Amino acid sequence: MTSTATAPDGRAAYWADELWDTVVAGDEPSAAWTAFAALRAGLDKETVLLDVIGAVQRRVGKEWADNRMTVAQEHAATAINERVVAALARSEAPPGAPAPPAPRSPEPPAAAPGSHDTVSSRHDPAAARPYPGGSRPGPGEPARPRITVSCVDGEWHALPARLLAEVLSLRGWHVDFLGAQVPTAHLVTHLHHTGADVVALSGSLATRLPTAHAAISACRSAGVPVLAGGAAFGPGGRHAELLGADLWASDARSAAARLAGGPPPRPAGDPLTDESLKHLLDQEYTLISRAAGQLVRATLQGVGARYPAMRDYTAPQQQHTAEDVAHIVAFLGAALYVDDGDMFTAFACWTNDILAARHVPTESLLHALDVLGAEVRDFPRATAMLRQAAEVLRTPGPGE
Repeated sequence: MTSTATAPDGRAAYWADELWDTVVAGDEPSAAWTAFAALRAGLDKETVLLDVIGAVQRRVGKEWADNRMTVAQEHAATAINERVVAALARSEAPPGAPAPPAPRSPEPPAAAPGSHDTVSSRHDPAAARPYPGGSRPGPGEPARPRITVSCVDGEWHALPARLLAEVLSLRGWHVDFLGAQVPTAHLVTHLHHTGADVVALSGSLATRLPTAHAAISACRSAGVPVLAGGAAFGPGGRHAELLGADLWASDARSAAARLAGGPPPRPAGDPLTDESLKHLLDQEYTLISRAAGQLVRATLQGVGARYPAMRDYTAPQQQHTAEDVAHIVAFLGAALYVDDGDMFTAFACWTNDILAARHVPTESLLHALDVLGAEVRDFPRATAMLRQAAEVLRTPGPGE
């Protein structure tokens, strides 16, 4: 999930600029001081989280994409932002926080035949959930609904999910934040042990969509509805619906709004069928995914033969090229999984922008697409996706 879709007002933008200066300087104490100064200046905690810290993190991503920030600098900046979020989370909640939505009536997650038995070592009644109806209330307090916020297995971009977790906590939810790269088996085990009312799954990269589908199916089979969010699920969340999520949200505020009325109903009946994914019967996704390593090697060899400049690459440049080709193959697989050629074309255009910022010509990317297309020529959907992306890249833009 992205941090927010709401344009920050002038005050938030001012404090975002102040925080940016401390983050790029690697000055964590000053970054924390700036965030708390924004609170003292009258911004509420949610605004500081989403429109100050979130804005800085989006700027970090853009600076990396434009080659004005190294990978190490990006990681350092993200780590500072994460620790500032943690500092804010430990501070006292502001007065007048919204009343939490009503929790669902206590009921255990439904047992799905054969599914969670294999991933949770067969649910042991002796290891019962401590608070089956969600969070155990304190004396005189109403029960709060409970949500698990987790990144899809393989997803390392945890800050958007962390921001969502903090926003929901501010809005009265009991939140279990599991962090980055959570294996589906452990996620489902956690749901059984805590009796979560809903799970929020975050994914930033479309290459995680097959894994996200498995996680969504497993959670729903366990009787827990799923809210999906993040760029991985495509514009308008079209892939979230395709993969069976109960809800989708583009950012933390819209996610909180979708959940304002309380948890959605538990999934009823059998797990969703995969009728919408019947295109997978052609086996293109399966076969290309299995041959990914071989396709990467063949593409690198073919590009080297067709693009003489590559022969003079340094060792780091060769490594980066291999990583780029691996990403191309992985995104092709994801596009085949959801049958979305436009998704692959958008990725190819984004990759071209990233390479252009690093003075790598479009020609090299086109060679990679052409060589890969020859390698998968027996797969009609894959061939069409590669051809479409290459045609878009070859089309001159405005003013060219």
